[in-house]
Amino acid sequence: MDQSIFQRFDDINTKEIAPGFFSKLIHTETNTINFIEVKAGCSVPRHKHIHQQCSFVIEGEFELTVNDVPQLLNKGLFAVIPSDVWHGGKAITDCKLIDIFSPIREDYRNL
Repeated sequence: MDQSIFQRFDDINTKEIAPGFFSKLIHTETNTINFIEVKAGCSVPRHKHIHQQCSFVIEGEFELTVNDVPQLLNKGLFAVIPSDVWHGGKAITDCKLIDIFSPIREDYRNL
């Protein structure tokens, strides 16, 4: 197997990036992909960053607040958050999420 192209998801270490947020991070030349498992009731405070962020719910429900407007995300609804926009959120149920950031999250690469 060509390790430069094909990799095993199970070989990625899980890191707790915030209380109750357990991530497997993949970094490419241009973006960071964050596979997250979140415990119900856990939240990330309102924040912003230079990265565009695409957020997808694979399982469960996650309340995402963007520019002070809350929206309940589930596997049928996703969000594209522009750079430097205030956002935060809370897991309503146990969740599995995927966030894609562009450009790469150097702060996450250094975890």
